[in-house]
Amino acid sequence: MTRPDPRKTAALSAALSGAVDLGALKARADAARQAAAAPASPSGSPAAENGSAPWIVDVSEASFQAVVEQSLQVPVVVLLGASYSPESQQLAASLTRFASGSGGSWILARVDLEQAPRIGQAFGVQSVPTVVAVAAGQPIDAFAGPLADAELSAWIARLLDALRDRLPGIRAGEARAGAPVVAEEDVVEDPRIVAAEEAFERGDYVAAQGYYSEILASEPAHELAKEGLAQARFAERAEGVDPAVIAKADGALEDVDAQLAAADAQVALQQVEEAFRRLVDTVRRVYGEDRDRVRQHLVGLFELFPADDPRVAAARRNLASALY
Repeated sequence: MTRPDPRKTAALSAALSGAVDLGALKARADAARQAAAAPASPSGSPAAENGSAPWIVDVSEASFQAVVEQSLQVPVVVLLGASYSPESQQLAASLTRFASGSGGSWILARVDLEQAPRIGQAFGVQSVPTVVAVAAGQPIDAFAGPLADAELSAWIARLLDALRDRLPGIRAGEARAGAPVVAEEDVVEDPRIVAAEEAFERGDYVAAQGYYSEILASEPAHELAKEGLAQARFAERAEGVDPAVIAKADGALEDVDAQLAAADAQVALQQVEEAFRRLVDTVRRVYGEDRDRVRQHLVGLFELFPADDPRVAAARRNLASALY
């Protein structure tokens, strides 16, 4: 089974922590995972205020945390759009149609950024529409821009497949919708990925790299292993980086090692665009082996984020311009 990787959307997770009480959510998460109940939508809750299915919610800044708390039971798909955007309206229509037949196996939370701009700021939204999947109070996947219905349906299916054994409300919702439910005994997890994830979670990043590298030695195209290896390598580097290196690098532009370390520190501090800009500028200043080192480091940082992240796309264009 493919698992979602919350570390790949670490920047979104940090942003969300300022908008909702993640500490309280985490304190209740273990108990919620043991529950077998369907997602609650009591009268008077945000989910009950919508005239459509109770799992389709129009979210305000006041109701945002209450909706995100339901991600302890089922995934919450947050649609961040605007009424002036035709693409937002198109994606909203598709997601609403899919959610209507979901039985509550996932919740659609529709946000109009013109009415609730602070939610967009919390997620660091740079374009509309943007969609973020939240589970157990943490962003786990995201994309920007409209998707064709076939791609959108496949994305939702992957989301549910990845979380079915972790969130108790998914199976209940699928049963309510008449969808085929995957039995627990039919879920097969890759023990190599499990071992790597467990090593990462206990902070043994070197061991995690070893597990992921072993997988890639026999399966070079294993996407989850490639993503995990990039995350483990970065986590090991970032763990030993002093944020003071940023000021040091600003005063020593010729010091390539300082620029690389400062970029890592900036990514760890959620200063992603600044980190990318620093390394692109360094590529413009250096030559030969140093230029290749900086380029490889920057490409490695790109791998920490979804491929369609607009910050990555912009930095890739700037890197190409700097190189050629």
